[in-house]
Amino acid sequence: MKLLKQSYEILSFPTDLEQLIEIAGRTCYQSQDKITDSSSIRFCNKMVESGHHAMIEFGNIIVRFITNRGVTHELVRHRLCSFAQESTRYVKYGKDMEFIEPVWWKITGEVTRDTFKNSLRYSCDTYCRLIDFGWKPQEAREVLPNALKTEIVVNANVREWRHILTLRCAKTAHPQMRALMIPLLEEFTDMWPGLFMGIKLNY
Repeated sequence: MKLLKQSYEILSFPTDLEQLIEIAGRTCYQSQDKITDSSSIRFCNKMVESGHHAMIEFGNIIVRFITNRGVTHELVRHRLCSFAQESTRYVKYGKDMEFIEPVWWKITGEVTRDTFKNSLRYSCDTYCRLIDFGWKPQEAREVLPNALKTEIVVNANVREWRHILTLRCAKTAHPQMRALMIPLLEEFTDMWPGLFMGIKLNY
């Protein structure tokens, strides 16, 4: 049994994302003559602030997350995305099964952490025994907890990423989700300030 920290990796995005959105958006106004080397950030910010969000649907961003099953249960509720997730039906786990540390892990006492780890070990051992008894992975998975490590690749356009990050970075979001999404939002904001800057007001 292993305990891991959750993480993410941005896999793919248009290298000219903000410029692409500006080109698409200016088609509406036939104002392409106003495009300059530095106009895209201002234009994208104006589209966001004015609520002209159809324009920010141009250009997708793909992100891989390594987190727990509980977080992905919430993430896949965002239906305007494409998902590819590690399958507990087809992946056969063993004694080296991986789980994700809760983000509040360090502020709990040693006894609490030991109780949590013992529960994970019990789930892992039970799963392996059921496999040994002849159960298939899709059957034995019934004993696995939300803390089970999983990988998921998410493909969404900018508008949907803004929606996801607005909800999942809010103070009312689950702490494990917030801890995963806030660094992603900060990286998105550094890369594309015209598209993501305003979301920082929500947390």
